[in-house]
Amino acid sequence: MHTAIIGLGNIGSRLARNLINGGERIIVAAKTLETAQKMARELGSRAEAMTVEEAIAKADVVILAIYFDAIKQLLATHRDALAGKIIVDPSNPIAPDGKGGFRKTIPAEQSSGQLISELVPDRARLVKAFGTLGAESLEAAANRSPERAVLFYAADDPEAGEIVARLIAASGFSPVSVGRIDQSLRIEVGGDLHEFGELGKLVSAKEAESLV
Repeated sequence: MHTAIIGLGNIGSRLARNLINGGERIIVAAKTLETAQKMARELGSRAEAMTVEEAIAKADVVILAIYFDAIKQLLATHRDALAGKIIVDPSNPIAPDGKGGFRKTIPAEQSSGQLISELVPDRARLVKAFGTLGAESLEAAANRSPERAVLFYAADDPEAGEIVARLIAASGFSPVSVGRIDQSLRIEVGGDLHEFGELGKLVSAKEAESLV
């Protein structure tokens, strides 16, 4: 199983390190091959740098650690190559509100997970994951003890969900499913299960049982 992370910003770079630390082999890709090569050198021998096109072609799981609008564009540009892949969406459709906070860039009742699910190519399976914590927590809370912190995920396809749950575990967190993709709103910024939402904190798997 080959896993690619496309986008090496705040979320993608931290996720890449977490997966490497968990013993995974990964592919990294960014806007330029040079950026990916630099990250791969930092990560060591279990990371391989590729162009976006090469990464999509080789990977079974493609984690799109890029902005919501960029995901939509990438799905359109690489539609044929993404057919049959597991696509992971960590995005949160937000932008600065000019007051030191953030605002949603889509209607309040919509989620990026649901919108992206309508754009994925045939036979591709979407999983909403890796976006329920901020970048700092994604780095600092990996392999927290004595109880691991939770990363929630949503998937319509159970097998795809289980594969991504294994990656969540490898990255140092406890995977907890919230159900199908139509529950994505709960695990995006502002949702009741997001660090920057009603939940407002990290929780253990035991604590999450009463929340899901």
